[in-house]
Amino acid sequence: MKKFLIAGLGNIGPKYHNTRHNIGFKVLDHLAEKESLTWETAKLGDITSHKVKGRTFILLKPSTYMNLSGKAVKYWLDKEKIPLENLLVITDDLNLPFGSIRVKTKGSDGGHNGLKDIQNVLQSATYNRFRFGISDAFSKGRQVDYVLGDWTPEEEKALPERLDVGTKIIESFGLAGINITMNTFNGK
Repeated sequence: MKKFLIAGLGNIGPKYHNTRHNIGFKVLDHLAEKESLTWETAKLGDITSHKVKGRTFILLKPSTYMNLSGKAVKYWLDKEKIPLENLLVITDDLNLPFGSIRVKTKGSDGGHNGLKDIQNVLQSATYNRFRFGISDAFSKGRQVDYVLGDWTPEEEKALPERLDVGTKIIESFGLAGINITMNTFNGK
């Protein structure tokens, strides 16, 4: 059976629950709810698994806080014996308009501390990532407040459809592969 690790990045605790920075958690929670999956608190994160057509998707919400995400990702890759090419990291991206999506096989951390830590721990920039646009609609010097801020009412209204697309990306990644997933979803 082919296994995949889907790591949604975010920060733990009610204070961060509905923030833009927690979109990785939000996408995984949406999939878990849709498929009636139950989260279990395990080492370095909350974990659940989802089986589709002979594939097992291990969903991980690291409990290490965003800036130390690499430790949890590496632990679960090793524990479940999942090859690096079967990792998909879901994260927010300030450089993309709200709700837009970019799936890539490698790249820089783009100034994102979660990705920076994952690259450091894995000693590689070659891993799959699904970037969810949160836009850069903040005034100078307000980036942290914006990223750790709640969604606007307009964004809240648009999120369910975007989260549905996010769950389709996860399944496509495991069933059709990264290249087809990029061709199908990038820019959607």
